[in-house]
Amino acid sequence: MTPVPALAVPVLIVSVLIVPALGAALLLGLRLQVRALKMYGLAVSGLTLVPVVAMAVTFDYRRAAQIQHEVDLPWIPGLDLRFHLGVDGISLPLVALTALLTFLCFVYLSGDRRTERLRAMMSALLLLEVGMLGTFLALDLLLFFVFFEVVLIPMYFVIAIWGGPGRRAAALKFILYTLLGSVVLLLGLLLIWSQTGTLDIVALAHSQGAALPRAVQIVAFVTIGLGLAVKTPMWPLHTWLPDAHTEAPTVGSVLLAGVLLKMGTYGFARIAIPVLPDGAHAVAPWLGAFAVVGIVYGALACLAQRDLKRMIAYSSVGHMGFVLLGFATLTPVGVNAALFGNIAHGLITGLLFFLAGAVKDRYGTADMAELGGGMLGRLPYLGSLLTFACIASLGLPGLAGFWGEMLALFGAFEPAEGLSRPLFLVFMAVGGLGTVLTAAYFLVMLSRVTHGPPGPLTPSAVGDVRTFELSAWVPLVLLILVFGLWPKALLAITDPAVQTFLEAR
Repeated sequence: MTPVPALAVPVLIVSVLIVPALGAALLLGLRLQVRALKMYGLAVSGLTLVPVVAMAVTFDYRRAAQIQHEVDLPWIPGLDLRFHLGVDGISLPLVALTALLTFLCFVYLSGDRRTERLRAMMSALLLLEVGMLGTFLALDLLLFFVFFEVVLIPMYFVIAIWGGPGRRAAALKFILYTLLGSVVLLLGLLLIWSQTGTLDIVALAHSQGAALPRAVQIVAFVTIGLGLAVKTPMWPLHTWLPDAHTEAPTVGSVLLAGVLLKMGTYGFARIAIPVLPDGAHAVAPWLGAFAVVGIVYGALACLAQRDLKRMIAYSSVGHMGFVLLGFATLTPVGVNAALFGNIAHGLITGLLFFLAGAVKDRYGTADMAELGGGMLGRLPYLGSLLTFACIASLGLPGLAGFWGEMLALFGAFEPAEGLSRPLFLVFMAVGGLGTVLTAAYFLVMLSRVTHGPPGPLTPSAVGDVRTFELSAWVPLVLLILVFGLWPKALLAITDPAVQTFLEAR
């Protein structure tokens, strides 16, 4: 596929950030009625998706390991800081996922009955999109950090203003954990800068840590890894997540699970492992250990939950454990599994939170004991979609959730040279136990909620699935099926980039 002309490329990639930023700014001055506001948000998020689709169409997949659609301009010349953006096989799928999920959130809001402070909510969501997309596009360490932080304030307000009864405490916990993690992350990034004299991610990845002594790499990897692990979230730094998900509104939960968690794991693939290979090798056994503990802990915590949203939140701890285990193997199979798992989790868990929000809208609660059973009889379409999403999340072959987990375990079977194979075989066994527990808690939940005699609560007059909900959910269902049946569609994009930075070690 032939790339677009050079002059068009900067316009294309910069517009991905300018459109939502300008859309959020214009909302402050526009005086629109509720219906017009919803259409405005839908139009701006749709216009943001257009250049992302154009980047995907014009991306040269034969050179997926190389940075494309690149912009490299002076930002703060006195400090040699540059406005450096671009995409490759690692970042392009996440950019597309971000733009798609944000657009689907606005599709969902277009038919939602929510009218409280709608203008402010849409401004926050568009500003959130700027930060998420910028994180995946940034190729300068400080620019990466700036976008990484931009998402915190809008997400804080999304939870604190439009969340549930415990929203303020949940939002405060979210901001404190993530800010503390960001401080540690910044220290690690500054350590790299002080030793190498550059913040350019491409140049640093190309040098493979040549200017960094092994001890410095280990310290930098630990500090950067801790900062990223808070956002991922890795056990035991996950405790902000269940409260944030439980209290957040539906669209907040979708973006938090579908994209924000991926910002942490993306940092491992973009910065920590390529830039600090010796540090990654030294810390990999510890990363794998924390990953498998998170897998089992997340599954056991899910078995103990009563609230549907809280159970889905804890499931994310386990699923992201498989992503971290894939990174810990330092093998092409494992790292590709992690990148695949990122996308699969974003699609599946985004769908799960959409469905959990719909359940709460109809029953007035997400408490599984109060819901009782019989949803398939009362709301057959909603119950069927919930069943599909749960089966996808537990890793049924043929659906997207299977490949990330299976390949992560396969990567642990044969870790990178120099890593203890017996230790990683233990990790593989514990991770395998986690898959069994994952199936257990989803099947238990389905048996309680969708099957059996009808529960004590009667659904509201809203009825079964509505048109605007189907419009938001069907694309996710289709992508879960496509990547489950044709995993090469995604692995062929990520693998060249993964092979390049791992073979250079």
